[in-house]
Amino acid sequence: MPTADPAPARAGRVALAGLPNAGKSSLLNRLVGEHLAIVSPRPQATRLPVVGVRTDPDAQYVFVDLPGLLEPRYALQRAMRRAAAEALEGADVILHLHPAPDAPAPPFAELAGLLRPPRVPVLLAYTQGDRLEPAARAALQRRHLVTSAVDGEGIDALLAAIRPLLPVQPPLHDPEDVGTQPLRFFVTEYLREAAFDLLGDEVPYAVAAEVEEFREERRPMYIRVTLLVERESHKAIVIGAQGRTIRALGTRARERLEALVGAPVYLDLWVKVLANWRRRPDALARLGFPPPDPENA
Repeated sequence: MPTADPAPARAGRVALAGLPNAGKSSLLNRLVGEHLAIVSPRPQATRLPVVGVRTDPDAQYVFVDLPGLLEPRYALQRAMRRAAAEALEGADVILHLHPAPDAPAPPFAELAGLLRPPRVPVLLAYTQGDRLEPAARAALQRRHLVTSAVDGEGIDALLAAIRPLLPVQPPLHDPEDVGTQPLRFFVTEYLREAAFDLLGDEVPYAVAAEVEEFREERRPMYIRVTLLVERESHKAIVIGAQGRTIRALGTRARERLEALVGAPVYLDLWVKVLANWRRRPDALARLGFPPPDPENA
C-alpha cells in the first residue's frame, strides 16, 4: 500500500505582538529554548525586535519579539513603535499575545493603530495561563489558545496552529541557529536586563549600552561597553558605592553571555552621560533605532 507523501516543509517569520508586559519575551525564550530576550516585570523592557529561531522537522519558525504596542510620548517610544511596525510589515504571521488574566483581548487592528486589517493572518493567543485558576484556565482554553512560558502548557498547540499559516518554503536560516542577531546585540541587551533587575524604578529606562571594543579571538573574550545615562545622578547610581553596583551589573550580564556563547567573557564597563538621549533622534540613530516618522520628528 503506498505511503502518504510527507507534509511540505514550511518556514516563516512570526511577529510576537501585543501590549507591554504581555509576556512576549518570556514566550520567545520558551519557544526557542534559549534566554535571548530581556525578561522583566517592568513594562517596555524590549526596545528593539529580538529574533529567535526554532527549527522542527517539518517547519522553521522565525519568531520576532516586538516592543510593546503603546501610544508613544517621546522620541525613543516613537522609534520603538516604528521598529514594531516595520517588523509587522515583514511578518508572515502575526501572533497577537495578551495576558490571560486580562482577557478578553482588544481587536488587534485597534491595538496596533492600523487603518486596515493586516495582510497576513493574525492568530490570538493568551499568555500567562499559569496565573489563572484551573477552572478559569480550562474555560479559556475551550475557546482560545492559552499558553504558559512557566510550565510550557499550550506550546505544542500554539506551534500546531501557526504551522499551516507559514509559507511552503525551505528554512530561512541554518537549522542549528537559535538567534540571528550579532553577539554585540545581546551584550547590550543583557546589560539592560541587569539594569532592570538591579536598579531602581526609573533609572533602567534611562540606561543604554554601546559596545566600544570587541575582541572575540581573545580568551577570555574581551568586550568594552559604555553604559549611557541621561544625568550625573544616574551615573552615580549605576556606579554605586565603591563601584559595587556596576560590578554587580557586569557579573549578571557576563553570566548570561557566557551561557550563550559557551566561553569565558571579560566585560570592561564604563559609564558616560549622554544628556536627554531618549528624546534625541541623533542619539537614537547612534544606538541603532530607526528614524522617527516625519510627522513625529
